[in-house]
Amino acid sequence: MDDAVLMHRLHFGFTITYHYLFPQVTMGLALLIVVLKSLALARNDARYDQAARFWAKIFAVNFVFGVITGIPMEFQFGTNWARFSTMAGGVIGQTLAMEGMFAFFLESSFLGLFLFGEKRLGRAGHFLAALMVFIGSWLSGYFIIATNAWMQHPVGHSVAPDGAVHLDDFWALLFNDWAFWQYFHNMGGAVVTGSFLMAAVGAFYVLGRKDVEYGKMFLRVGVIVACAASLWQVFPTGDGQGRNVARYQPVTLAAMEGLFKTAPYAPLHVIGQPNTAERRLDNPITVPAALSFLTYRRWGAEVKGLDAFAREQWPDNIPLLYYSYHIMVGLGTIFIAIMVVSAFLLWRKALDQSNWMLWILMLSFPFPFIANTAGWLTAEVGRQPWLVYGLMRTSEGASTQVSAGNALFTLLGFMGMYTVLSMLYLFLMWREIDHGPRHGM
Repeated sequence: MDDAVLMHRLHFGFTITYHYLFPQVTMGLALLIVVLKSLALARNDARYDQAARFWAKIFAVNFVFGVITGIPMEFQFGTNWARFSTMAGGVIGQTLAMEGMFAFFLESSFLGLFLFGEKRLGRAGHFLAALMVFIGSWLSGYFIIATNAWMQHPVGHSVAPDGAVHLDDFWALLFNDWAFWQYFHNMGGAVVTGSFLMAAVGAFYVLGRKDVEYGKMFLRVGVIVACAASLWQVFPTGDGQGRNVARYQPVTLAAMEGLFKTAPYAPLHVIGQPNTAERRLDNPITVPAALSFLTYRRWGAEVKGLDAFAREQWPDNIPLLYYSYHIMVGLGTIFIAIMVVSAFLLWRKALDQSNWMLWILMLSFPFPFIANTAGWLTAEVGRQPWLVYGLMRTSEGASTQVSAGNALFTLLGFMGMYTVLSMLYLFLMWREIDHGPRHGM
């Protein structure tokens, strides 16, 4: 691979991975804040209002950092990926503009009202503001997913003689088959992150004997939502997205699963080490015929392996794709185990006395971030060697006037800036958590 293209990929991969640490928190917390405000109205309990105010501050911190780190990515389309922007800008510009003009301004406007207008809005109006923040946040997520879905499965377009892609069917772009399951799987991942964070903060307060009443509340809401969201990630959304990949990107499915040979009764590889040189999976632990059943609902169904495709169509880093996918699935399985046990203890009214489980909950909050990152790595590495699947290869989309050295220089600059931002972020988050939900009452 050309050194400049590799540096552009690393540059964008770094900035977008760092950026997505924050939107997954805001999209997850947006739903949880609505839940807290709903409970406040349904039970006429001011403690839930105060809890919603506390989490709105956490939301605001992440929202600000999401905006700060999101803006550079828009510029990178022009600076690092100019040929891609020239080719596909007429299509992806539609959904990216809608995300900024409609969803972002809806979310940011009502976030201001939620944070500063509660006394004027009243309880019902404040709930409505929370609901609109939630709608804006999740609508923003949809427009971004619709953009990515077109890159994964381009529809509703025609290619002009000069190579530019023109949008012929706006509704096909907006309601792409790929977008449906990808969106709900992605938003489920965000809810897992938000609810694990809420449960971890609750465990922290209960273990520290500080704001115990609110700690128990955060545990209760966080565990229930996290348990449901973790199961949602497996079925129906994980199953639906997996079948999407099988339908539209079968070579990607083969690489994800480490399936080098086409076979009926295809096994599901729980673990193993891809050996691309010898075209096999070393030391596999398998479940016979499970991949055939999960993919096609028939035990004897034939699943295409990598041998069914030309070598130039294979994803260019099969080990990274394989391990990213299995890290995501493995962590998702662990999340279900943690939350099912926590929910059982909650049902038995023993969770707040089970210090061992509280420690697990408190220390597990970073892992949804890892799982979401691994999931996006699976999607993006799995699409390679295509930038737009079947239309433009990644090597064809990078800017020709930006050298590898230029890209490396700016990448190092971003790493330095984001290190400073990380320290500021951790300080602000710790300050809000240390103040606790009673601060400002």
